[in-house]
Amino acid sequence: MKKRSLLIAFMTLLLVILSACGNNSTTENSDAGNDDKKDKLTIKVGSKNFTESLILGEMYSLALENAGYKVERKLNLGGTMVAHESLKSGQIDMYPEYTGTGLLNILEEEPKTDPQEVYDIVSKGYKEKFNLVWLEPTNANDSQGLVTTRKVAEKYDLYTISKLAELAPELRLAAVPEFEEREDGLKGLKAHYGGMDFKSIELYDYGIKYRVILNDEADVTVGFTTDGDLTNKDLVLLEDDKNFWPPYYVAPVIRNEILEQDPAVADVLNNVSKLLNDEVLQGLNAEVDINKREYAEVAKEFLVEQGIIKE
Repeated sequence: MKKRSLLIAFMTLLLVILSACGNNSTTENSDAGNDDKKDKLTIKVGSKNFTESLILGEMYSLALENAGYKVERKLNLGGTMVAHESLKSGQIDMYPEYTGTGLLNILEEEPKTDPQEVYDIVSKGYKEKFNLVWLEPTNANDSQGLVTTRKVAEKYDLYTISKLAELAPELRLAAVPEFEEREDGLKGLKAHYGGMDFKSIELYDYGIKYRVILNDEADVTVGFTTDGDLTNKDLVLLEDDKNFWPPYYVAPVIRNEILEQDPAVADVLNNVSKLLNDEVLQGLNAEVDINKREYAEVAKEFLVEQGIIKE
């Protein structure tokens, strides 16, 4: 009886040990499975070669990493065609693009002024021609614009481009390279608004155009609606009241193969896009271009403040 009791006790202990080992194995396999799922994609994120695109590329990269994806950064690629061809060929998997650029430069469609119509055209065209997907657009419209100073605006009651077309003979234009000849520049503005016969037109580099009008060397210059300089309260962006320029809303464009592998990638990127508008991008651009901070630092700080990632 004693031997039998000892045998039963031994067998019971052996079963407990084997069960515990099995449970540990299951837990480890489960954790490994979760890790495999979390790390199943390496996403190659690109950007163009200017401040805003670099900031956006870094923000999308950080959000993806925070969600558990591996990210390979290929930022600062170059201009539109370089970035687009890189995306088509699979050298990158996504980058931030502008609806107006997609419409005019990539699809070579006629200009449109309705933001939703432009988005629908590029979304359909990219999917059909390139198997690329436009995710949700931001509320940031980086279109072209005309800018004057607060002093000039108040003197002439100048807040719209229609009014500028009338007042042009009294005002000096600080133009930038190619602006006078381009269909989406002064040539097109004259056809669309009429007038625009400025008292004088001088050509300046992009980097000093705002300084020129603030120093009263000119009255009006060319800008982009999310320029960091527009955080300066002494500058006034004129309203494009007759909708000459097409909308340039920024959105992530991504290879459809990535979304087929993991549709949740779209949610991560869209959650960042929801935070962006003209004023936000003006502020972020100003931190880099005016306050001379690193774009990666600015991008991370913003996402931490918004609760997208942790410090």
